[in-house]
Parts: sequence; C-alpha cells; structure tokens
Amino acid sequence: MAIQFKSLIIPLSLAAAFAGPATAHAETVKMAFIDPLSGPFAPVGQGIFKSWQYIAEMANAQKWGGDNTFEIVGFDNKASPQESLSQLKTAIDQGYRYIIQGNGSGAALALIDAVNKHNERNPGKEVLFLNYAAVDPDLTNSKCSFWHFRFDANSDQKMEALTSYMAKDQEIKKVYIIGQNYAFGHQVTRAAKEYLKRKRPDIQIVGDDLHPIGQVKDFAPYVAKIKASGADTVITGNWGADLALLIKSAKEADLKANFFTYYASTTGVPTAMGSAGAERVKYVGYWNPNNEKFVGKDIVEGFKKKYNDDYYAMATYTGLAMVAKAMKDTKSTDPLKVALALEGMKVQSLNGDVEMRKSDHQLQQPLYIATWTKVNGKDVKFDQENTGYGWKTDVKLDAFVATQPTSCQMKRPTN
Repeated sequence: MAIQFKSLIIPLSLAAAFAGPATAHAETVKMAFIDPLSGPFAPVGQGIFKSWQYIAEMANAQKWGGDNTFEIVGFDNKASPQESLSQLKTAIDQGYRYIIQGNGSGAALALIDAVNKHNERNPGKEVLFLNYAAVDPDLTNSKCSFWHFRFDANSDQKMEALTSYMAKDQEIKKVYIIGQNYAFGHQVTRAAKEYLKRKRPDIQIVGDDLHPIGQVKDFAPYVAKIKASGADTVITGNWGADLALLIKSAKEADLKANFFTYYASTTGVPTAMGSAGAERVKYVGYWNPNNEKFVGKDIVEGFKKKYNDDYYAMATYTGLAMVAKAMKDTKSTDPLKVALALEGMKVQSLNGDVEMRKSDHQLQQPLYIATWTKVNGKDVKFDQENTGYGWKTDVKLDAFVATQPTSCQMKRPTN
C-alpha cells in the first residue's frame, strides 16, 4: 500500500521536479485553525485539528511544498461567528496569513467578509481563507471571494448527489427534514424540497423542523414528531452533538425510518448509532475510508495508531496538497501568488481527480454515498470509534453528477 500512496504524491510534485529549487528561502508557513476547540462541538473540532496537523507532518516529511514546511496552530472560536472574528484579528496580529475554518457556515460567512475587508485595506499583507467544511452554497455564489477556497463539496452538490440516489429507491414515500436553524440548515431544507420535487414529485414532505444549533439536549420531542408523521426517511444536515443526540433519541424511540445525512461519519455519531444504525443510516460525502481500492489506507492506519482516533476529514489532505503544490510551482508562499496558482488547479487526491474551479473557487470532486454496516474485512475494513461498524460504499459518483452552476461574480486583484 505504501507504493500506492506514493503514487498519489507524484502528480503534486511533478511540476516542480524539473524546475530546480522550489524557493529561494525556506519558510515555515503557519496556518491558523479557527474552529471550536471547546464547547458542544469541541470533539469534532479537536479531531479535525489533529487531522490537519497529521497531514501537515506528512507534507513536511515528503516535501510537498519543497523546502517550505507547514505548522497548524489552533484558535478556539467556540463555534461563534463573533469569536471567529476576534480570533481572526488575533491571528493576523500574530502574522498569520493563512486561515483554516470549516465547522459552521455562520462563522465562515463572518470570516469571508472580514478577510475581504482586511485584504482591501492591507495590500501586500493579504490573508487566504482555506475552507474545508463550511458548505453554505452562498460562500461560492453571492458571497464568493477571490481570497476564499472551498475544499469540501457545498450542500447543494451533496443534495444533488443524495437525491439522485434517493430518486431510484421506490420504497421512499414520505420524507421528514430536520436541521439546525442557521444558514447551512436552511440551505439543506431548501435544496431537499427543491430537488426531490424535480426528481420524485410523488414523494411527500411530511415534516420540516429547524432547531437551535448546539442547544438541544434531548431530541425525543422531535423524534416523536417524526414518528407521528409516518416518515420512512429522514434527511438531516445536522453535525456534531446535534446529530449524535438526534440519532441517540431515534434509537431509544425505536424509530424505523432511514436516515440520509451529511455528517454521520463525524466524531461522536458512530458511537451514538452503534448497531441500531446498521443498514439504516447513510451519508453523502467526498470520501469513504472503505473506498473501492482503500486509497488512503496508510493515513487511516497511521492516524489511528498515533491518536486512537478516526481520520475522515479528507479535505485536510486535498487542501494541503493543493496549497503546497501552489507554493512549489510559484516558488512563493505569498497568499496572492498562491491564490492565483490554485485557480483551475487539478490534482489527484484520495478520492480521485479533483479541480479547483476558477470561476468560484469551489472544488469539483467525486462524491460517495455509504451505509453504516458491520465490518466484514472485505468491502468494510475500517470501523469507526471502535464500534465494529463502518461505512460500506453504495456508490461513487463522478464529479459532474453533482456539479452546480455558480452565480459568483468574482472581483480579482488588478495587479
């Protein structure tokens, strides 16, 4: 498997292999990870923070960025947009020119605006925003920015893939939608209704709930409503504790409905599901460790050995691979030069060929739909959270299946 993994790195370094030294002066590129490291979403934030650090260590050892090395430092935003802005200011004051964020589109929307303003006022000291998981479509549409790059698929892309899969299942008759009451939750609800109506107008939407994010301790009342609706299927964009607690309540109430999720593979949810979620819970995402050839096996096993935790946030790999290649190709760590190099960039990541679309800085990539099932050592080799259950790939969808048009009218630097 080591040979296979090394082959993934080759496309990232070929361009610079014949160009001599990558940079005149090696630098340590410090990146500020601005995400929840305390509070109800801390388990997710902490796990993904470790994922960024693990991939940074790999990038440094394998010289993805030439002689430049990467250091990821955590800044706790407590899942708050306001605290995110405070931490951004602290990071900028400390000289950081790369910021990483993903857990929460509310925080991302605040950051993208603040980064734009900072860069306008401080030419030559620009900051680049690397978004690995905030998936509100507006971030690459009406709110798009030259200084923002998204390495996750947005919620419309994921819903396009999910509903295309659901449309083929004639057992689905009644759907209940539940989500968190903020930008992303609203986008999931809108897209689910819109896309199902287009693809399967016979499906009934029998309920639609939005709840406060990170505040509900017991989802039993919501599950009771789902049960009473007669829904055979639940669609939810919930993540972190909000999804873990929802699944826990569904299990306790013996809800028989199937769950179609975005984030059932994230920290805490597998434990909450256990055996009760088997064959009932699915997720749509850009990767599955139990993929067709177990690409990324070395990373999954190495991360588990080092942290006794599961590596699932594969955008950490894609993000650093692309940024490192941009630095190597341009022989620079300057955010402006790196941003220009990222536009239209194509690399081979752990999920296949991916491309950073120039028009809106939305990564185009294959997507997976997978089902929670018992480990069998064959197509389900890796479990999660030591449950004995993992994700079986149902389908891998080519990037074009989920591709969405963009309304982005990007303002690019004139110099």
